[in-house]
Amino acid sequence: MQTVIQHSLDTNIAKQISVDFQIYNAHIRHQVCVDLNALRQQYQTDFNAVPKIDFAQVKLFIFDMDSTLINIECIDEIADFANLKPQIAALTRRAMCGELDFNISLIERTALLKGLDIGILERVYTERLALNPGGRALIEFFKNRGVKTAVVSGGFDFFSNRLAAEIGLNYARANKLGIKNSQLTGKVEGDIINAHAKAKFVIELCEICKISTGQAMVAGDGANDLEMMSIAGVSVAYHAKPVVVKNADIVINFGGLDKIIDFFVG
Repeated sequence: MQTVIQHSLDTNIAKQISVDFQIYNAHIRHQVCVDLNALRQQYQTDFNAVPKIDFAQVKLFIFDMDSTLINIECIDEIADFANLKPQIAALTRRAMCGELDFNISLIERTALLKGLDIGILERVYTERLALNPGGRALIEFFKNRGVKTAVVSGGFDFFSNRLAAEIGLNYARANKLGIKNSQLTGKVEGDIINAHAKAKFVIELCEICKISTGQAMVAGDGANDLEMMSIAGVSVAYHAKPVVVKNADIVINFGGLDKIIDFFVG
């Protein structure tokens, strides 16, 4: 099995684990089976086994939004304006760890937002939402390679649609918040974008792009990303929950999203 070790890893570590390296511009590879999680924890560095895929064949990259492409969980920040952030954030965290049914959790959390002025959504977007480190560089890299990009979210389309338009993503899908008389109704309109819906979206986009699911790559951080990760050619756990780290092909715990570029250029 080939293993990629990021530049921040000192070559002295190679001697400690008794391996020979091949040095590339973007990373270092070696032929050995090791406990990657143990190395990550010991050296606070991203170690990854290179998936058996030709990255030149990747034609579609799908981001989860909250805590993957962007720095916040939007629903938690909306709740902050109603002094409900600790309560809702706790439910969000449990849902992302796979401890709660996603649909039930989303319905419960959204209900707590009933009556909030829609102006709060604008404030969350402009005052608190930002791309995670390396996100813009990664998206520009994909644009230059002709790779289509998308965002799919168990959060809300007020944020995903606007973000996609702003940074030039090709596709976006998320839940629609109910709004009446300029206030949140506390309900989600239409079908909920849960784990199964995310996976269906990946399949739909592959059909649109006329590619196989093996040519799609996805990144996520929570349990509701696992289903779409399982059908893609390559999956990335980005600063993710343990259940996601355990099931992903690539794990990024210590760097930005631009580390993904290394797998394409090495």
